[in-house]
Amino acid sequence: MNNLTNQLEKIQKENQFAGSIFMKQGESVQVQSSFGYANRAEAILNEKETRFGIASGCKLFTAVAIAQLAEAGKLSFDALLRDVLDISFPHFHKDVTIHHLLTHTSGIADYFDEEVMDDFEELWINTPMYHMRRLHDFLPLFQKEQQKFIPGEKFAYNNAGYIVLGLIVEKVSGMVFTDYVQQNILDKAGMRNSGYFALDALPTRTAIGYIDREDGTWKTNMYSLPIQGGADGGAFVTAEDMVLFWEALIQDKLLNDKTILLTPHVHEEDDSYYGYGVWIDKREDEIYKYHVMGYDPGVSFHSAYYPHNDLVLAVCSNKSKGAYAMLLELEKSCEI
Repeated sequence: MNNLTNQLEKIQKENQFAGSIFMKQGESVQVQSSFGYANRAEAILNEKETRFGIASGCKLFTAVAIAQLAEAGKLSFDALLRDVLDISFPHFHKDVTIHHLLTHTSGIADYFDEEVMDDFEELWINTPMYHMRRLHDFLPLFQKEQQKFIPGEKFAYNNAGYIVLGLIVEKVSGMVFTDYVQQNILDKAGMRNSGYFALDALPTRTAIGYIDREDGTWKTNMYSLPIQGGADGGAFVTAEDMVLFWEALIQDKLLNDKTILLTPHVHEEDDSYYGYGVWIDKREDEIYKYHVMGYDPGVSFHSAYYPHNDLVLAVCSNKSKGAYAMLLELEKSCEI
């Protein structure tokens, strides 16, 4: 693994990667490395127990929560949204189901419409990000918008759909979404360093997200994101904790039947598919990779499980890019 370590250090210098990497094959830790600063102003280094924001990487947590409630007989994947949630969505199609929301095929309006805006930060010009603490706070951003297409017609990545799924978790479980995930997923997986932390109350050993400008200056992402994450993204994890999550899922510690999540429910493009909260890649018509990713201002994240190699990895960064280059190098070095 010395060659791999050397190669990772080379790529880190080329890309100025800041973050942590953790990779296991079976029971053996193959890589555990950290680079750059968790706090630039105080010159505090990233380390193995540093927590990183993972943006949309935690949509899989939401999917697991829904699947747990389905296994408990409290809801079904083909249940209609209008029958499950007593919130008014006047222009949503009457046939939107939980399955559609999980697979980004619902056709409902998204609160961050990439056809209209390029920069996630634009959202918080008229809606102060410090008001975004609970799932209900997002409703005014999309609740009364028009349906985009007929449910099931196509795949269109949608954050609002996962906000709605989180509201369903709250309604069915009677718990605040983040509390539900903490107790029923993070704690069960042994992810003792992970959680949904507010940006104005970050715990110790949490990396600050940084946005680098072209002129060499930088700023933190404090005013660029909702102040607290939820069902569509924004949890904080350590790289090792994310590997623990995959292991708990694979070993059936979170669900009795994980296959409902890991089934390619919808084709995205080429050899890429989407399950419930997880991307699925095929090669020669066989699944070789399950993965999640997350990008926000000051956040880049990739984590994957390779079933044929019995390999799990997580790459967390507190910069807007860099995680993907590290992931590609790990895949190349492991001949995946």
